[in-house]
This record gives sequence, structure tokens and C-alpha cells, in this order.
Amino acid sequence: MNFRGPRGDDFELNVTPLIDVVLVLLIFYMTTTTFVSESKMDLTLPQASKEVPSDPPDKIDIAIDREGNVFVDKRALLNTQLATIRRALTEAHRGGGEPVVIISADAAASYQSVIDVMDAARQAGLYKITFPTRVRTDQ
Repeated sequence: MNFRGPRGDDFELNVTPLIDVVLVLLIFYMTTTTFVSESKMDLTLPQASKEVPSDPPDKIDIAIDREGNVFVDKRALLNTQLATIRRALTEAHRGGGEPVVIISADAAASYQSVIDVMDAARQAGLYKITFPTRVRTDQ
């Protein structure tokens, strides 16, 4: 007994018309779709002036050069240990007010030396710290 049917040609599905329909639908959606820019944020940025503010009356100037040497009120410190910096800041702070610590560091100064000065200022009870910069000319 032969249960198999007669062998015929393999069935082939022509996908060319299907691709044509998909491309027409794609072009239709592309031309009718509107793109909404929801990620765009409407911000009004604050403005800053280039005016140099006057020096605060109570201030402590700290300078750090590119080698890491620390200067407190234009006096060089013997070393850059945290205790030495803290002692110099405590002596400079003798007044009763809360002075502003102005840390002027060279652009090539190490990050660690700046952090050491900030840490010494915090330990000396000085919390108002600022960093003067120059205005960038190349935008």
C-alpha cells in the first residue's frame, strides 16, 4: 500500500507584492507622522556679570603653586602637612568674625593639595571657602 500522494512541485510563496505593500505603508507613516520634541526643556538660565566683587573685609588668602607649596596671607609655610596648614589658618583667623577663605590654586596644582587646604580650613572652623577664577576667553 502506498500512502503517499503523488509528488508535485514545491509550493512557493511570492513575497514581492508583500514587500511592495510594506514599503508603501512605511512611506505613508513616515510622511504623515509628526515628531514632537518633548525632551526639549524650556529653561531661562541665570546671568552672571564679569565684574570683580570687592574684597570681603575678613578674608584669608591661601595660594597653592604648581609644586604644591602653600602660602597663607603671602607667607610661605614650612611644609604642606595638614597640621601645619591648620595651625597657620588658626593664627590667621584670630578675629571673632567668620572670614572668607580664598583658595587661589595654580591650574597645574595637584588636586590633593587643594583638598588638604580645604580640610585644614574645615578643621580650623572656617567654612566659607571660595575659589577665584579668571574669565574664560575661548568659548
